[in-house]
Amino acid sequence: MSQQFSVAAVQAAPCFLDLKAGIDKAIHFIEQAAASGAKLVVFPETWLPGYPNHIWLGPVAWQMQFVGRYFENSLVAGSEEDKALAEAARDNHIQVSMGLSERAGGSLYIAQWHYDQDGEIIKRRRKLKPTHVERTVFGNGDGSDLHVADTSLGSIGQLCCWEHIQPLTKYAMYSQNEQIHCAAWPNLALYESTAYALGHQVNNAASQVYAVEGGCFVVAPCALVSKEQQDILCQENPERMALCPTGGGYSKIYAPDGQSIGSNIDHDAEGLVLADIDLGMIAYAKAAADPAGHYARPDVTRLLFNNNPQRPVMKFDQTAGLQIDPIEEPPEPILVAE
Repeated sequence: MSQQFSVAAVQAAPCFLDLKAGIDKAIHFIEQAAASGAKLVVFPETWLPGYPNHIWLGPVAWQMQFVGRYFENSLVAGSEEDKALAEAARDNHIQVSMGLSERAGGSLYIAQWHYDQDGEIIKRRRKLKPTHVERTVFGNGDGSDLHVADTSLGSIGQLCCWEHIQPLTKYAMYSQNEQIHCAAWPNLALYESTAYALGHQVNNAASQVYAVEGGCFVVAPCALVSKEQQDILCQENPERMALCPTGGGYSKIYAPDGQSIGSNIDHDAEGLVLADIDLGMIAYAKAAADPAGHYARPDVTRLLFNNNPQRPVMKFDQTAGLQIDPIEEPPEPILVAE
């Protein structure tokens, strides 16, 4: 297993409501990351086809103008767009964590798809609980989405946005000995002047604390709002423009001791945040504190963790009995993480 290598976080505006252009732009960044020597590249939350900022900017009746276009430009597993991302991962021999809006039947989910360097899917996960008004657009994930995968680069997991302020969700991930964490964030410009909790200070702190608590590396990409996206969303309305300024990209990479490592770019600039990581550092962090290991007190507090898939439809077969129809094979159940 490789111990030292480079990772990349993508900071870029999405091609809002244009999936084809978004795929082309994603492939560009995959190629750029690979050319820079990165073995893993991580994209922001719902970067394809862009985070739905409109749900925060106006009444439901006004938002409806975006519903059909957002649905049609969301990704379907096994689609040509999915295959194009897999091919880009394979051609550039790089692992890819893509943040996207997943379309399954008539529903949408905040998803992260993890491709290995051969273009094979490692994991398709969904955000366990969309945050606040996100629930007007997206459905829920389940316990099978809290999964850390063993890969050729190490143990890699993924979460989105405010899943990083859910203590039990984080603990479930820590219990799986995560080494590299893909923390996907949307743009951090929205409500910047009116809601401190949604700003980059708090949200980057959540990624930083995750690195220290989990004793792992955290790759935290963040999208930004372009002038083009602002024009589509705000339609020259001064109030909406004030709530949705351009910029808002604050991508970071953190080491297991909480240090911000690697390159830095301005919040309104597109590019890659690159860092060299050494998995050997994790042993030192874990020696100090391993909250789901030697630093735990299971006689006082424990986490009940049901990681079985929960689907709306289960099929009954006369010979095989009750059968669940998951997105993929479920991991082995974890009943209690101490």
